[in-house]
Amino acid sequence: MSFQVTGLGLDKMKLDSPRSFLDQEEVEEAEDRQLLEPEAWRTYTARRNALREFLTCDLSPHLLKRHHARMELLRKCSYHIEILPKHLALGDQNPLVLPSTMFQLIDPWKFQRMKKVGTAQTKIQLLLLGDLLEQLDLGRAQLDALLESPDPRPFLAGWALVEQRLADLSAVMDNFLAMMVPGRLHIKHRLVSDVGATKIPHIRLMLSTKMPVMFDRKESVAHQDWVALRWFVTIQPAAPEQFELRFKLLDPRTQQEYLQRGIIPVAACTFDVHNLLPNRVYKFTVKRAESYTLVYEPWRDSLTLQTRPGPPEGPPPRRLGKPGRP
Repeated sequence: MSFQVTGLGLDKMKLDSPRSFLDQEEVEEAEDRQLLEPEAWRTYTARRNALREFLTCDLSPHLLKRHHARMELLRKCSYHIEILPKHLALGDQNPLVLPSTMFQLIDPWKFQRMKKVGTAQTKIQLLLLGDLLEQLDLGRAQLDALLESPDPRPFLAGWALVEQRLADLSAVMDNFLAMMVPGRLHIKHRLVSDVGATKIPHIRLMLSTKMPVMFDRKESVAHQDWVALRWFVTIQPAAPEQFELRFKLLDPRTQQEYLQRGIIPVAACTFDVHNLLPNRVYKFTVKRAESYTLVYEPWRDSLTLQTRPGPPEGPPPRRLGKPGRP
């Protein structure tokens, strides 16, 4: 069967105009319609629109881009164990409900073992999240290629597989969203040793996430022999935090220059490092100070700054001309 389209006037129309693209789509749609019966064409159109709506709403590029950004953020967070009474929700604890004596009741050796469990559980959860995100990327690419297929007949013939693929990707998305929040730790042994007549409180362990510590690139400035460093946390904690600042001179040239490094505990989000060499490059890193509840911290922010050059060496240049009368 031959099909001829007349009256398009392509020789009189600019090829880059919106109308030319619209006419091209109409031509392709007309060619596809000749391959199917009217009822089959209506079915094809409805299923194609359903697939396009799924890719536009449930699996849009913007949504996947947001999930990738959240995944990168999770890889930079630090993970801690939270000890909560069973009736309390995560984030609702306070010193009156959970006194500091709770740690005195917990067996230190068992708690260290639970920290290893928390580390393993966090690593597995991050790996699973990355794998689920890859499945979503691959699924969208496959469905998008199917949507752009020029022949509608294979599309209709394989619609059952397409429906199964849509259901699978929806389940993958649900699992991905459910795993974005750290979950409860699985306790196999009691953490609290027998304390005689003392009433043992009912507790549970949860993994909690703390936002990464990041340098303020605009406010961190290098001077001739010192630098002013500023950092921040996206979500400020309720209690003040302790930080660990590290610095070192890159490319030291003498044994004395190898001493241009150190570890500084800081109780604020700002610190000035003095006694540095002029016109040299230093690397700085910052993170939270080591805590008893920390289980996993895979990333720390780093910043490289170069100090300003010092004054020129040697005697000052002589002024030209006749010296003035004293």
